[in-house]
Amino acid sequence: MSVFTPLTRPELETFLAPYDLGRLLDFQGIAAGSENTNYFISLEQGEFVLTLVERGPIKEMPFFIELLDVLHDADLPVPFALRTKDGEALRELKGKPALLQPRLAGKHIREANAQHCAQVGELLGHLHVATRDNVLERKTDRGLDWMLAEGPALMADLSPDAADLLQKALAEITERKAQILALPRANLHGDLFRDNAMFEGTHLTGLIDFYNACSGPMLYDVAIALNDWCADEDGQLDAPRARALLGAYAALRPFTASEAELWPTMLRVACVRFWLSRLIAAHSFAGQDVLIHDPQEFERRLALRQTVTVPLPFAL
Repeated sequence: MSVFTPLTRPELETFLAPYDLGRLLDFQGIAAGSENTNYFISLEQGEFVLTLVERGPIKEMPFFIELLDVLHDADLPVPFALRTKDGEALRELKGKPALLQPRLAGKHIREANAQHCAQVGELLGHLHVATRDNVLERKTDRGLDWMLAEGPALMADLSPDAADLLQKALAEITERKAQILALPRANLHGDLFRDNAMFEGTHLTGLIDFYNACSGPMLYDVAIALNDWCADEDGQLDAPRARALLGAYAALRPFTASEAELWPTMLRVACVRFWLSRLIAAHSFAGQDVLIHDPQEFERRLALRQTVTVPLPFAL
């Protein structure tokens, strides 16, 4: 269970009192997290999520709070930091930065269809449009420089075929780094997987877990989402779902010629990012009761993305 910081009822009651949301009725640790500690909190006035940030410096937290306020003000279905009676949004619990946010309706889905993917593409388009003209700057700590530094260090533990695959991808990143960084920018979610979206039927009711959010190329965010939402069990892209996601997104923000050119590269870059981070997590948390995603899932996807048959919808 991925609750890195256990909490007792008295500790929670003391922390929650300044929000003036009534008595604590129930609380439960959320097992799905792999980086932060999250609890479902039931209070007399509603359902909430408490997050204790386990990774990243506290100085980053005002960025996340401001970004979520911007997206909430744009009427996007995102969590946002609730304030105490004294106006505090960012607080501390057990020595960790802590936020209390509304619990969004809906549930995660395992099997995505074209309707789900179109909803994801539309929401991602709204997110980028809402921030591209006034980007809140935060450099990701798992960007291109990180990949180029961590990749060679991890290569010794890979099979020869996997090492060759990674080496080829890192060479492509090195060659195209300047072009990637010159692509149109906005604020990115950075982790739009199925376990970070909530649905009621085919209606997307919430987008959660913004702790990988940053500023950067919008196409990278699209690639991250598409690699998860539009992949079958073997990791191969499903063309109808991919076209649904890309079409819904492009209806709000048309893609550029430079993005169309770099699309296959960006799909591979997104695979490298999660392959490496999962390898690091598997090593760091080996033997611990922590949810660890399979690194080989993105090794397989990177191998499959050497050929990309679903182009961006781009009009000359």
